[in-house]
Amino acid sequence: VQLQASGGGLVQAGGSLRLSCTASARTFSSYVMGWFRQAPGKEREFVAKIKWTAGSTSYTDSVKGRFTISRDNAKNTVYLQMNSLKPEDTAVYYCAASPRFGSDSYYSTAGAYDNWGQGTQVTVSS
Repeated sequence: VQLQASGGGLVQAGGSLRLSCTASARTFSSYVMGWFRQAPGKEREFVAKIKWTAGSTSYTDSVKGRFTISRDNAKNTVYLQMNSLKPEDTAVYYCAASPRFGSDSYYSTAGAYDNWGQGTQVTVSS
């Protein structure tokens, strides 16, 4: 599975961005899709994930109520709508795909994902 992320950019605090990630897989709907981010000097961290149907999502606490993950299986695309952005959201954002079955906690770990996009930079100015 090849993943192509886009939509990053520079935005002021309080603003919004929508990230997109398009997958090459014909069986896109069978993958759990996740978003991770990595800020300079920090480890990659889980942001959100969505299972095969749009109803099953989870988020890291720091983005709950501000970010929304969604997917369009007909377009092989997963989205991350980011509202009320804060300077601490500044990072490179990566989308990832997992073909495995597991718990929500499992999908919050980078090791659950086999395929990664190239990353898109999000910079939030104060």
